[in-house]
Amino acid sequence: MPGSNPTRTPPFAAFEWAIALRYLRASRREGGIGTMTWISVIGIALAVFALIAVLAVRSGFRTEFVDTILGANAHVTVYSEVYGDEFGRATRVIADFDTVVERVRTTPDVVRVAPMVKGQVMASANSRNVGVQVYGQRREDVLDIPRIAEPEEAAGSLDDYDTGVAIGSGIARELNLRLGDQITLISPDGVQTAFGRTPRISHYEVVYIFQVGRYDIDQTRIYMPLAEAQRFFNRLDVVDELEVMVRDPDAIDEAAAAIQRAADRPHLVWTWRDASGGYLRALEMEDRVMSVLMSVLVLIATMNITSGLIMLVKNKGRDVGILRTMGLNEGSVLRVFFLCGALIGLLGTMIGVIVGCLFAIYIDPIFGFVDWIMGGGVWDPSVRYLSRLPARLELGDVLFAVGLALILSFVVTIFPARRAARLNPVEALRYE
Repeated sequence: MPGSNPTRTPPFAAFEWAIALRYLRASRREGGIGTMTWISVIGIALAVFALIAVLAVRSGFRTEFVDTILGANAHVTVYSEVYGDEFGRATRVIADFDTVVERVRTTPDVVRVAPMVKGQVMASANSRNVGVQVYGQRREDVLDIPRIAEPEEAAGSLDDYDTGVAIGSGIARELNLRLGDQITLISPDGVQTAFGRTPRISHYEVVYIFQVGRYDIDQTRIYMPLAEAQRFFNRLDVVDELEVMVRDPDAIDEAAAAIQRAADRPHLVWTWRDASGGYLRALEMEDRVMSVLMSVLVLIATMNITSGLIMLVKNKGRDVGILRTMGLNEGSVLRVFFLCGALIGLLGTMIGVIVGCLFAIYIDPIFGFVDWIMGGGVWDPSVRYLSRLPARLELGDVLFAVGLALILSFVVTIFPARRAARLNPVEALRYE
């Protein structure tokens, strides 16, 4: 009866769900917000999809970038302090490198130690030239480099490594080289004659072509047998540095300290974080900025729920007044309209999660189609360093997107739901 105390009902009773679903299905002509409901659902779905897609690409980019750093480069480089050689020239080559290798190899967590001769030269073939970086290493040491021994794509075999050179796919493409072709390497640091120093020119057979997936490696790197590199760069019986890989690259600081103690003076160490720290810090900053921006996008999408529910409360004022006079309490009314907003947020989040996960899983064919539509050249490896757009779907990123969308959906629903609950039934029915 009017004026009697409202009946207490258990929270989220079946009739509250029934009323909420009825309101959501109602058309505009019936006083509902059917069109606004779907607009809100689509807005939230697109926002969640965008958030998951961005987080997946971010995680994939960082994982791929770090993986190529750790899979094709030294985790720790051991080199010598500058000293004067027998001719008084400044140098930092390592003469007793086999002894240092054995000392470093006994360090805990070290899985690979490789002496290396390193130098920059000009590569020439088919009337074309390109600057390259030569890594002189033994065959068994090259086989222990994950990204070189098992790259994204490869041609030839490292079994023939001692009879030729291994080159990156970018070099092969730039110089129009195939397996079995000859590549000419030209070094300005050649033989000293009475007329000055003459360039050193040598010809090698291409026995292996690798594609790591990083532009700066595929486009510039050549591997050559250590003995041949020592001869070519005038490093007889010495090497330039030691390439060290450890079991846990993330704990590189502790490993580097142990390696430094094993190598002892005058040898120094340089870690992969020292070499690529700038890239990693830039990626971390970009991660934070993109997460904030995409979170704001989700917030904006959920605000559609507020506007839709305000319209619903206004259209259903007469219904609320009747329900209140029949004994429905404020809590039940609040929960009815809260369920309206929560269901919109839940449905939009589910659709966004499904579409976002499918995008991350099938990103390669999707991006290939986009690249085809745009006429190619959308992804430039020379700028982004990676050969393709990576995506890595992680449970934590999906849960973050789901949690953010649902929490914001629930929060923005509270204000219009409270407004409906506090609606005076007498005022709602005054003009009915």
